[in-house]
Parts: sequence; structure tokens; C-alpha cells
Amino acid sequence: MAKLKIKNMVCDRCIMSVQEVLENQGFSVGKVVLGEAEINETPDKEELSKISEELRGKGFELIRENKEALVEQIKAQLIDYVKLLESEDAPPKLSDYLSTKLHHNYSYLSNRFSSHENWTIENYLIQLKIERVKELLTYEELTLSEIAWKLNYSSVQYLSNQFKKVTGETVSSFRKNMNADSRKSLDTIS
Repeated sequence: MAKLKIKNMVCDRCIMSVQEVLENQGFSVGKVVLGEAEINETPDKEELSKISEELRGKGFELIRENKEALVEQIKAQLIDYVKLLESEDAPPKLSDYLSTKLHHNYSYLSNRFSSHENWTIENYLIQLKIERVKELLTYEELTLSEIAWKLNYSSVQYLSNQFKKVTGETVSSFRKNMNADSRKSLDTIS
């Protein structure tokens, strides 16, 4: 059995796409989750090269270095954490969540992430949350108050200030000028 670490997996469609690539390569797939796939066979160098090439064609990247794999695991967990924020009234602290999920203390995770990505876990989380805010705004189903509450912001004002700081525009301006170029794919946040 082999575990493959895969970069740029951010959603359920990514999981299905990676599984399809591996099955098309003739591998028996055990489990595929964000950032990782298990196959029952152990691929040789040539097979790994083919997997890597196929994944790259779909926008993914096979990770071969452990430090990079940990950073990708952190990113995947942060995406899950944003989902958790929306589903729980009292979500755990980010540091507790990451430490529990990745079995390392938060300080270690934070240092690894910062040295590899040149920004902090918290800043990356802010980027993810703002992209989620943009998505929710485009649906026009929730008020800004509801979005702030849903994503665990302490106030609408705090969300608005953070939105302006990150995007360079106000929420009102974003709503007026919404178009396909207004949002980023989560895997392009870096």
C-alpha cells in the first residue's frame, strides 16, 4: 500500500478527479481525501512519473517532500476548518483543531507553514474566509450579518474591515461589480 500526497485538492470534485486518474492508471484505490490518496499497490518510479503527469494535467501536483506534504495537509485542514466554522456554533480554536488533526503542536505547524509559504496560517485562513465570503455574497441569499455570524466573525464591522483590507474594495463595491473574475479558486491562494 502506498500513500500519495497531492497538492491543490480543495473539494469533493478534486477527490473524484484524483480517484479517476489513479483508477485509469490501473491502480486499486483504497481511500482518497483532501491532499492524500491511498493505493493498494506500490508504484515504481516510472508509474509515479505517469501519475504525476496525469495529475498535473488536471491541476494537481504530486508531493514528494515531507515538509511540503505537511504544508498541504495544513491547507486541506484549513479548508475543512472554514466548513466547520459554518456548521458549528462554537467551533474549536484553530490551534487546537490543527494540533488534533495533524498530531503536532501548533507552534511546530505554524513555523513549518510560515517558512514554506512566507505567510502565517492565520493569514492563509483569512484569505480562505474572504473567498468564502465572496462566494456567499454572489449567491445573494444571506445578509452580511448572517455571513459574519456563519463564518465566526465577531461583528459585521470586523468582517467589512477585513474584506476591505484583503480585497482592496468594500463589500458594497464588491456586490455592485460582481463578476466571474471577482473570486479565486481555493487552490490558487498562495
